[in-house]
Amino acid sequence: MSTTRTTVAILGLVLLAAGIVGIAAVGSDRQTTEAPGSVPPVETAPEDEDPEEAFAEQDAGGQEDDPGDDPPPPSEPEEGAAPDEPRRERLVIHHVGDVNLDPGYVPVLREAGFAAAWDGVRDTFAAADLVMVNLECAATDGGTPQDKQFVFRCALDGLEPMREAGVDVVTLANNHSGDYGIPGMVESRYNVEAAGIEAVGVGEDEADAYAPRILEINGWRVAIIGFGGVVPVPEWTARGGLPGQPTGYDPNRMAEAIAVAAADADLVIATVHWGEEGALEPREEDRVKAEAMIEAGVDVVFGHHAHRLQPLERVDDVPVFWNLGNFVWPRHSQAGATTAVAEYVIEPDGAVTACLIPFEIDATGTPHPTGEPRRCS
Repeated sequence: MSTTRTTVAILGLVLLAAGIVGIAAVGSDRQTTEAPGSVPPVETAPEDEDPEEAFAEQDAGGQEDDPGDDPPPPSEPEEGAAPDEPRRERLVIHHVGDVNLDPGYVPVLREAGFAAAWDGVRDTFAAADLVMVNLECAATDGGTPQDKQFVFRCALDGLEPMREAGVDVVTLANNHSGDYGIPGMVESRYNVEAAGIEAVGVGEDEADAYAPRILEINGWRVAIIGFGGVVPVPEWTARGGLPGQPTGYDPNRMAEAIAVAAADADLVIATVHWGEEGALEPREEDRVKAEAMIEAGVDVVFGHHAHRLQPLERVDDVPVFWNLGNFVWPRHSQAGATTAVAEYVIEPDGAVTACLIPFEIDATGTPHPTGEPRRCS
């Protein structure tokens, strides 16, 4: 072969090699910029997996590199693989009993202002991740007072101080949220929510009333349902397209709502208005309701209405706070002034602690801790 032909041949080989490299580079760039869905991304190793082992497994059984062949497609994600769940942390929940924000009824509200009602409990609430109360009044400026012995109207100016004290959720499923009519009951929900507080226990129709409120807290998906087991007339209960409260009378309907919530949450809370006024023990019919909800998947039950503090009990290992008594309420007697903050704590591994933190209501209607030991179950 002549020198000229040799030079041309060598030059040709060099250009051919450069072309192959360029094609490979273009192919690589195209994989990176393809529209989503055309080529699946390479699956990366989970955080708890050794990257070197992962790459070794990926290379094992692979084909020998050949610049003339297309690269093997990246491995598909394993079918059915669930996304990483949020890391769960310790969750502390507080619930208190009857809170009345009617200045005409609770002395501290008219004498010292709405914020003063919470001065004795701020530090306790600050230790919780979720704080709930039973709001025993209609949070509305309108409506018509109903024909009842006691009619309570929440002052709307009292809602924001309640939120600032640490309250996150109120239940309106009780015998006073409709004191100014059913439209006022529904308006109460929206006034509470406008103040930055979640409201449960009232809906614009039956489906809305029974739908749980879902909160994401410390890696937990928490569902809350409020049941109204003490209503003055049946019309206060949501039916079909009519507004009202979820029933607190029918164990089967209550269990059905709990089961729906349990299918969509890690933790299900029931807050129930039930019991006999002045009683220090739960009624047998309320035990039936609690057992039905527990079988359906509830994780904790908080009760109120009796205006007396009743025991904390484990029913099939589920904490049931039968009745939490009064909280922001006039002091009518020692029994009525004896109260507590219910505390439910769940650890990341699912271990549960339930306690009553003793409080007492003073002459102004303000709750304060007694300093007595917690009563836990």
